[in-house]
Parts: sequence; structure tokens; C-alpha cells
Amino acid sequence: MSRTNAPERRLGPLTAALLVVATMIGTGVFTTTGFLLRDLESQPAVLLSWLLGGVAAACGSLAYAELVSALPHNGGEYQLLSRVYHPALGFISGFVSLVVGFAAPVAASAIAFGQYLNLALGQELIPPLVSGLLLVLGATLIHAGRLSTGSRVQDLFTLGKALLILLFILGGMAAIDPSRLMGVGAPAMSGAVLSPAFAVGLIYVSFAYSGWNAAAYVAGEVREPERFLPVALGLGTLTVTLLYLGVNTVFLGAAPASELAAAQERVGHVAAVHAFGELGGRVLSGLIALGLVSTVGALVMTGPRIYEAMGRDYRAMRILSRRDASGGPVVAILLQSLLAVVMMLTSSFEALVSYVGFTLSVFAALTVAGVFVLRVREPQLRRPYRTWGHPVTTLAFIALMGWMTFYAIQERPVVVAIGAATVATGWLGYLLARRLER
Repeated sequence: MSRTNAPERRLGPLTAALLVVATMIGTGVFTTTGFLLRDLESQPAVLLSWLLGGVAAACGSLAYAELVSALPHNGGEYQLLSRVYHPALGFISGFVSLVVGFAAPVAASAIAFGQYLNLALGQELIPPLVSGLLLVLGATLIHAGRLSTGSRVQDLFTLGKALLILLFILGGMAAIDPSRLMGVGAPAMSGAVLSPAFAVGLIYVSFAYSGWNAAAYVAGEVREPERFLPVALGLGTLTVTLLYLGVNTVFLGAAPASELAAAQERVGHVAAVHAFGELGGRVLSGLIALGLVSTVGALVMTGPRIYEAMGRDYRAMRILSRRDASGGPVVAILLQSLLAVVMMLTSSFEALVSYVGFTLSVFAALTVAGVFVLRVREPQLRRPYRTWGHPVTTLAFIALMGWMTFYAIQERPVVVAIGAATVATGWLGYLLARRLER
């Protein structure tokens, strides 16, 4: 495949690491614990699910670090699966990334932004859908313009978000009731963990952790990728895992499980009210809303690099590779944002979360398995970084994704069917693109 007109390597290691943090810390951590408590009814089981999600993300990031340091091009799974398996699988993953990996999370994050903004204001001054749409529009304009401006804005929002979350954790520790964390009066933890609901609950957790591979999508624009990409992926994932465990410890210890389960996607606001009072809840809701600005920005910045790479490889999609000399891939950014807007107007928050978590896990598992395939098929390929703990860490990730997928098929057949339909549409798109190449 052609790599002509590839973008310049302008992004530093800090931006790459912060992209991982910004993409991961988004809607999921402030919303999904309510759904988990509703289904599992056990605070210790919920905390364990967050820990397992972090372990999975860490194992996955180790494998991705080997792959992208050896093959440092923009496109993430698209370029990796094309090289490791077949261009058809890479094309399908690129299409899935457009619909599931980025447009859907942008939509979910924008919806949550509108809800938390009104919680911060104490009343619905602006309909959540309207404020969410304005956020998507603003992020689109920023990242379609000058790349240097977009990356600086992104770094600033992400650093601020991480610091505010850390302050929330430190301040909320005083409000924790240890008996809640132990699950006193709740069903036994062992029963919850061994239930199909626990495996399905990992779908929600997987959505919250999605983004641990974000630096892979801009690998072609990172300076010294063989040196900085493994650090960005590993450090970003570890940082977010620790923050997630801290945030959920405060959530589960500060508020009664029944209220958190009933709150569902407003779980962050409910926990903050119990920890800091009504005013504190409003302040935290405002901080969450600001944090979601960073998340939407990171998704708008990283996702279009995949479609840009596809545009360079397929003549029928060449328009997606168009970018200004100093800016991002304008057409690709507009396409993703338009699809996100359509999803905001037609889908519910919970449906988007399930859809994203399940579908992306399948393709992430295939990509991680590529470490085995590439080592056998191309043993002489230069690998500046080799996966730490391989094959144990690699197999652990694949096993966790397989366990979740198995129960998702049984318990969420509609979500699985929609995911399969997305894959089938991507396959048809590949056949059409190949036909137009002749």
C-alpha cells in the first residue's frame, strides 16, 4: 500500500501520552458504575471489574506498543490488521473505527456533556442535545484548523482534567464509608463475579477504558516513534487505571448503592453530592463537563487519522486524505463529526456504550493476537520494543476479551447483531473500494 504524502512527525511524546489519557478519561468513568451496580448489586464486584479492565488495557497496550513501534504509521488497527492479516480485515476495522470507535463515543460523550453541564448549572438552561452538538462543532473547527493550536488546546484540557480528578479522589476519601466498599448487606461477591452479568458488565468497563490505544492512531505523526510510542501507551494506560480505581472507590464508598444504581449515567453527580454536599456536586458536575470537552477533542483529533490513511491507500476514498499544510485531515474530521451528530439524534446513551464496548473488543483482540502472527511470519522485522511479559500478558488480554464476547453473545444478542451488521457493511465497502480500484 502506498505511503505517499504521509503527514510530518510534529507531535511530541507528551501530546501522544496525553492523547491516551484524554481519550480514556471520558464518559465511561463518570457514568458506567451505575449500570454495573444495577446489574451486579455488589460494590466489591464492581471495583474488581474496574481492576480487570485496567489489567486488560495494560496488557493490550504492551502488545500494541510492539506493533506500532515496528510499524509506526497512522491508522491504528486499520494499518496493523492490513499488514498482519489481510487488507480486507484492515478495511473493515477502519470502517468499524469510524462508526464504533470514534463517532459513537463522540456522540456518547457529547450527550453526557450536556447532561452534566445542566447538573452543574442546577437547571436545564440549555437542552443537553443542543450543548452537546455545539461541543462537537467546536472540536471539529479547532482540529480541522492548525494542528499546533489543536494539540496545545488538547494538552491543556487533559492536564487540567487529570489534576481535577486527582483532587476529587483526595478530597472524597474523607467521605468514604468502608462498609459500603466491603459490600455489607449485598449479595456475595463470588456469586456476582461468576455470573454472566459480570462478564457482560465488562462491556461497560471496556467502553470506559477504550482509548488506551489512542497513540497508535497518530503513530505516523509522533517524533521518534520507536522510542516514545511504548512510553506513551504504557504510561497513559497506567495513569488512567490508577485514577479510575480511585474515582470508583470514592463513588462506591460515598453514596448508597441503591442511589448510584438508580442514577445510572448521573452516578458522578450523585456521589459528589454525598461526598461534598449539593454545591460540591454541582462543582464536580461542571468539572466533569469540562473533562468531556477534552475527551471529545481527543476523539476528533485521533479518529480521522484512520480514514486519512485509508484515503491514501484507496483511490475511491482519496478525498479523505485531504488536509491543509498546517492542519488536520479536514474531510475525514467532518465525516466523523457528521456521523456523531446523526447518532446523537437517534441513539440512547446505554445503547451506544454497549455497542462500542463489544465491537471494539473483538478487533482489539485480533490486533493483539497479531503479535503472535507477526513474530512467526516476519521474525526479522525490526522491533525496537518487544512486548513485556509475552506470551502471558498477550494471552491474558485475548482471554478476557473472549470471555466477555462469549457472554455478550448470550446476554446482548441485539448489540451483537448490530455489531455484526456493522462488520458486514465494512466488508461490502471493501469489495466496492477494490472494484473501483480496477
